[in-house]
Amino acid sequence: MAYRKTPSEIRRLEAARENLIACATAVVAEVGWAQTSVTAVADSAGISAGSVYQHFPSKAALAVEVFRRAAGREVEVLGEVLDGEGDPVERLARGIEVFARRALENRGLAYALLAAPAEAAVGAERLAFRRRYRALFAEVVRQGMAAGLLPAQNGEITAAALTGAIGEVLVDPLGAPAERTPDELLAEITEMALRCAGAAPCSSPPLPADRTPEVPA
Repeated sequence: MAYRKTPSEIRRLEAARENLIACATAVVAEVGWAQTSVTAVADSAGISAGSVYQHFPSKAALAVEVFRRAAGREVEVLGEVLDGEGDPVERLARGIEVFARRALENRGLAYALLAAPAEAAVGAERLAFRRRYRALFAEVVRQGMAAGLLPAQNGEITAAALTGAIGEVLVDPLGAPAERTPDELLAEITEMALRCAGAAPCSSPPLPADRTPEVPA
């Protein structure tokens, strides 16, 4: 007769697995994917390296779970904001600000999720989650067009541009101390994103109607 784990054993294993994921997440946030070893995670969790493999078949499998948990939470938060109160443009601005602020408040983990070198399995997860971010942005852009608050556009392309631009703008500030304050950076990121969607004017004043730009000789 095959041995069946008791409910208390199952709960103990689940708790140990969750603790292992939490410890691995902290290690990744501190040193990045490349420097995160099974031994370092085991030491952080207070267990032997061999015990890690009782819960995950490989380092890559653990890394994927860490990424899915952390990135999944960010997707959930963004989705809640974009589906919250206010008109579509207000929700878009608030979603971008919240996403960027959360990244700047947890720079190590955010950099790991967005840009830090990682093995192929984590890279594949990045692509999958970028599609989830794009879907959220595309929906609120479509709502903005329907409400007459955003100009006609291809919502999917705008969403892809927003996802890529926000991540790219955050890479350098996450990887090194920024010259600007977080609030200044957040304001600039939000303004840039709204211009991308057609919801905010360019910073430079418009030319008079009877003038055209001068082309250098």
